[in-house]
Amino acid sequence: MGRMSRRGFATAAAVGLSGLVTAGLAVAAELSGGDGSGGGSGADDSRPRKRRAPAGELRGMWVATVANRDWPSKPGLTAAQQRTELLAHLDQAVARRLNAVIFQVRPTADALWPSPYEPWAQCLTGVQGKAPGWDPLGTAVKEAHARGLELHAWFNPYRVANHTDPTKLVASHPARKHPDWVVPYGGKLYYNPGLPEVRTFVQDAMLDAVEKYAVDAVHWDDYFYPYPVAGQVFDDDDAFAEYGDDFADRAAWRRDNIDRLVLETAARIKKVRPGTKFGISPFGVWRNATTDSRGSDTRAGVQTYDDLHADTRKWVRQGWIDYIVPQLYWNIGFAAADYAKLVPWWAGTARGSSTKLYVGEALYKAGDPAQPAAWQEVAELSRHLTFARDHPEVRGHVFFSAREVAADSIGAMARVVADHYKQPAKPARRA
Repeated sequence: MGRMSRRGFATAAAVGLSGLVTAGLAVAAELSGGDGSGGGSGADDSRPRKRRAPAGELRGMWVATVANRDWPSKPGLTAAQQRTELLAHLDQAVARRLNAVIFQVRPTADALWPSPYEPWAQCLTGVQGKAPGWDPLGTAVKEAHARGLELHAWFNPYRVANHTDPTKLVASHPARKHPDWVVPYGGKLYYNPGLPEVRTFVQDAMLDAVEKYAVDAVHWDDYFYPYPVAGQVFDDDDAFAEYGDDFADRAAWRRDNIDRLVLETAARIKKVRPGTKFGISPFGVWRNATTDSRGSDTRAGVQTYDDLHADTRKWVRQGWIDYIVPQLYWNIGFAAADYAKLVPWWAGTARGSSTKLYVGEALYKAGDPAQPAAWQEVAELSRHLTFARDHPEVRGHVFFSAREVAADSIGAMARVVADHYKQPAKPARRA
């Protein structure tokens, strides 16, 4: 799942933090930036205390395929070249002593496996619907398990395209067959979450992979209703008129639509492949305390409850999902959204629930000259893990993303491994 739109996906997420972050922070889950000041730079303050890692610790990384962010390195590689690159990412995860890979298999309403519902993904061959000559998801599951890694299949439920021209989609695409399902907004195309037939279809499309492959988890990122774009309206008037009578306002109806998707998907996963986990990595701020006394001490310009219509706190408290990975993509001391304030808030939210808490980490910011000074320090990320270990609800960390795990431009990932991952990881499920 800002930043580079969460992950810095190649499409800009126009969300700012309280004016400290300008609207063009790019790719899908990051939303950070701005002029926040960093934490202390003492060489020893990131060294971990002598505490045992909690049982079931997750050490993960995301592998983003949208716009060829991490993999494949470019569209049109041969099947052998694609496979070689994918295995290199898995090997890198092992080398960094990780135990889970979150692999994006449905980036833009297309698929990285032979799906009867949706076309082959464009990121593979450069042509949506063109078979790549092999089965990336099947290979990823087999090869990850052979290396002792969990493979979490990462789906985006509603994003159809990073453009607004339906004719650029392959002719067989469901969005072309059902144009009434689609809403253009902010330069992209989305399925309309307010339509029951859409909700059923996206579940069918995602669960096809769960039925066919022994994935360890179904994973969603931070995209529900789209991030707000100034001056634009998400046009769901007709759907609201037909289905929204029982709700106080449109926002409540939209939240109910997303709640239904979460609950229904959770139930269906249990039926299709019992034991498969269901996890979500939302934007890191549920609500600011100035908006809701239950919220965090932040001044974020986006709040998932209000802007994305995703009540992430409720999903945790009610145990609707097995794990949550809030994208806490800000440094310690960042004024609008301080890592050191958000970790305790999420720990308190998860406390007493059945939902496991992992923390999403912005490795991609380490050494990026566009980021605040704290991110130029090799120890910043390691300090995050040191801080989080004082909160027993935090059961692990996931790093965005695979490209940076491998490149590690300033050695921030190597520092994390040296300080916190001295021993090889056990599979999180059996740790």
